[in-house]
Amino acid sequence: MRSAGIDIGSRAVKLVLVEDGQVAERAVADTGSDPLAVCRRLLDGVRCDVLVATGYGRHLFREHWQQAEVITEIKAVALGAAALIPYCRAIIDIGGQDSKAVALDAAGRVQKFAMNDRCAAGTGQFLEMMATALSYTREEFVAAARRAARAQKLTSLCSVFAQSEVVSLIARGAPREEVALGIHQSIASRVAALAGAVPLEAPLAFTGGCAHNECLAALLGEALRLPLQVPDSPQTVAALGCALHAAVARR
Repeated sequence: MRSAGIDIGSRAVKLVLVEDGQVAERAVADTGSDPLAVCRRLLDGVRCDVLVATGYGRHLFREHWQQAEVITEIKAVALGAAALIPYCRAIIDIGGQDSKAVALDAAGRVQKFAMNDRCAAGTGQFLEMMATALSYTREEFVAAARRAARAQKLTSLCSVFAQSEVVSLIARGAPREEVALGIHQSIASRVAALAGAVPLEAPLAFTGGCAHNECLAALLGEALRLPLQVPDSPQTVAALGCALHAAVARR
């Protein structure tokens, strides 16, 4: 049996194909301004017995692929993380437009979750905005934060005001790398505060596109006082969860 899971996010579309319980293929593409066109391109020529979608664009996707099932991002990321991290009991997921903290029971079922989808601060979009404000590429931004000896603390909780604060810090002569570290610390603190509403325990998975950011992963681990485990291809964990749900649903 061949099942497909697709996660239509605000910044990227992720596709995972699972055949006989094993990942057969992964693909990631920028969402851009036409997510349906990206979905069509990724699915072109793909053969599957069942298709499940999640993400911000899942309902729009269902309108055009009526044979598809849709599930929530929380369920999708829980299924994917539980399959990748043995005995996984919690998840921090940071994507382009939201951040989530999810607690799982011993069977891998969602016990409780908290989600921030109303403010860009604490998301991948915020990181991208701040990197641009500092004239860094994503890779340069992370590297700069990691080599900083100290951090310039940000006080603004709003992403718009934080960007103005960053510009002001640079204008006052603050080193860019110290500002970069301060931005990462700000996000880690914000996500840790969100996670305070959820009973987190190890093993704790860090998923989503931001899990590729080694500086953020280290700071989050410190803020949560728990070791974070980053699975292979953390950006495609929700898509994997969809594909696994599809396989189970078809049995």
